[in-house]
Amino acid sequence: MRIKKVWLPVGIVLAVTILGCFTVLKAQAQSITLTYANFPPASTFPCVQMEKWKTEVELRTAGTVTIKTFPGSTLLGAKNMMDGVIDGVADIGVVVFAYQPGRFPLMEGVDLPIGFSGAKVANAVLYDLYMKYKPKSLSKVKVLALFTAPPANIMSKKPIRSLADLKGYELRCTGAGVKPLKLLGAVPVAMPMSETPEALQKGIVKGIFSSLDILKDFNFAESCRYATICNMQTTSFAVVMNKKKWDSLPEKVKKVMDGLSREHSLWTGEYIDKHVKDSVAWAKDKYNEEIIHLSSDEYTLWHKRVEPIKEEWIKKTSAKGLPAKEFLDDLMTLKAKYEKEFAQGK
Repeated sequence: MRIKKVWLPVGIVLAVTILGCFTVLKAQAQSITLTYANFPPASTFPCVQMEKWKTEVELRTAGTVTIKTFPGSTLLGAKNMMDGVIDGVADIGVVVFAYQPGRFPLMEGVDLPIGFSGAKVANAVLYDLYMKYKPKSLSKVKVLALFTAPPANIMSKKPIRSLADLKGYELRCTGAGVKPLKLLGAVPVAMPMSETPEALQKGIVKGIFSSLDILKDFNFAESCRYATICNMQTTSFAVVMNKKKWDSLPEKVKKVMDGLSREHSLWTGEYIDKHVKDSVAWAKDKYNEEIIHLSSDEYTLWHKRVEPIKEEWIKKTSAKGLPAKEFLDDLMTLKAKYEKEFAQGK
């Protein structure tokens, strides 16, 4: 009897311990941790959308999924993001189509000087085009969301109200802005954003060709007291995931991420469009920024001047066996649809 009295509690403790271990192992098996890489600083809108997506996924999966985010190129940089995700260096990453010219030929069509009024419209168009065409260039990854920067406009030291005002005028731009500015008669000066404040101060450039959120974010409204709305090119992004990692996820998790895809793409557009409005309002209040809207005829003339960029893209992309003309026709149809729909607040 003594032996039984000694070993019975030990057996119970052992059973409880084993059960506890199985419970822990089960919890570990159900818990999923994913890494998400991004290249710009944490305060910028591509990283704001990353944190928003992380929060939504963690919430909607009731904590089953944990996302570890790496902004500021701490895990992968902009130019090696796509290959890094394909190779599994990061589970998820943000890719910019324009940063690898020729790699995403069809999707680059969204970054032509189309005349989008804002990012939300461009995002809806980009998303629908991807869903229809499912380009081969993105077939090695799972696309989780798509979004664009706001359209490029002009911030300048003097008022730009016509092509005559723009002729010979030096403007800082990225590589994507060089062709539009040349066709418009300006002098494009491609340089990193970090060098722009000094270039403005020294007169190397007299303005900037970019989205208007930087009026506040970089305090460029102090130097550039005029902003001309011309709605030229955007910059398109894709949130992509390693294919093997995606395939390994439980169906419930996949369903959450798929269900969030379009919603999040549009949320990102709404967020950055609002930030642009807030930046413009701030610039008006602090520096009496003048927002110049081109006359209808002048606006049409500007966009007619950049038509050769579209024609060149169609020719180059069609030569690769891709449906460039059909893609651009669909793009313009979708643009008209969403410009009307979102203007009505739907």
